[in-house]
Amino acid sequence: MKRILSIFLMISLVMSETVLGENEAKIQSDYYVLMEADSGKIIEAKNENETRSPASITKIMTTLLIFDAIKEGKIKLDEMVVTSGHAKSMGGSQVFLEEGEEQTVETMIKCILIASGNDASVAMAERIGGTEEKFVEQMNEKAKKLGMEHTHFVDCCGLTDSKEHFTTAKDVAVMTRELVTRYPEVLNYSSIWMETIIHKTAKGEKEFVLSNTNKLLKGNEYVKGLKTGSTSLAKYCVSNVAVKDGITLISVVLGAPDFKVRFADSNQLINLGFSKCKIYKDSEKDYQVPIIGGVKDTVAAKKKETKLVDTEGIDFQQIRKNEVINPKILAPVKKGKILGKIQYSIGKKKLAETEIVAEETVLEGTYLDSIGKIAGVFLGVQ
Repeated sequence: MKRILSIFLMISLVMSETVLGENEAKIQSDYYVLMEADSGKIIEAKNENETRSPASITKIMTTLLIFDAIKEGKIKLDEMVVTSGHAKSMGGSQVFLEEGEEQTVETMIKCILIASGNDASVAMAERIGGTEEKFVEQMNEKAKKLGMEHTHFVDCCGLTDSKEHFTTAKDVAVMTRELVTRYPEVLNYSSIWMETIIHKTAKGEKEFVLSNTNKLLKGNEYVKGLKTGSTSLAKYCVSNVAVKDGITLISVVLGAPDFKVRFADSNQLINLGFSKCKIYKDSEKDYQVPIIGGVKDTVAAKKKETKLVDTEGIDFQQIRKNEVINPKILAPVKKGKILGKIQYSIGKKKLAETEIVAEETVLEGTYLDSIGKIAGVFLGVQ
């Protein structure tokens, strides 16, 4: 009887494992989100709208504003940034910048994303905003624009224990998505495991090794890192980005009881996401679209690659494409003008829509152009 009971118990455990899989029952943290980055669709979540202290996860927004400033031409990657006394005075995780020390913007980004340097974060905040306080105002403005309804920042690095500094797992996923979809090059920095920088001060030059705080980089080959964080108030947090076969996932875990749980939960969410996601691609396509009254009769156009990521078991073989191009396009046509669209659907359910866009500018034809075209027809030149 004992043997039968043992066998029955083993079968029950195996069945339980099979049914539960890698889902919520195995996630120990109480606050998390798994998001597909292209669509912004949430695949799994728990308490995703409950506010929490984010610790150094805050630096995702700081990094986003840094890359915004680069894009807008306000700063350059090779520009030197001076460390102030205020920036040097930061405690917690730091890269030990000295007052008056200069480092490039690119080095500061590495210090923030690899080693979670609070001093580097404040130095960049002061460079962009003038003061950390002004920069934090920009952070909160950006949060509002992104629809982060349950987020408020007090500092630029998350070192504060203020209860006025808070966010949610969903809002962290939103700002992470904004960062990695607008500036995918950020993953080139967050995925660095170790790198050496040089401190150049009045005392001379000294090497300093940046060591990545995101240990899941060594535990999951698809993880590109991004940001960890921990304080006594926030406990252990992480926002990870993972890329596999064209699918990008964002795994956010807040309030984990220890750093091992933080990474284990993030890893399980990522594995779950890849097991659920499949991808449909429609390659880019070139067009010659007829136009009326131009210096030539057609304009070069293009449809970019269309990508659909599914988590609900859609049968991609049932997808139908409906191509619609405006039949009466009048010159002039400017580069970037939308000339048509392609709709992707299954039955009556619309899945996606892609624009067909002009790749060149075609000017309006003159009277002489019209005469030339008519003559060409008679002479058989066209």
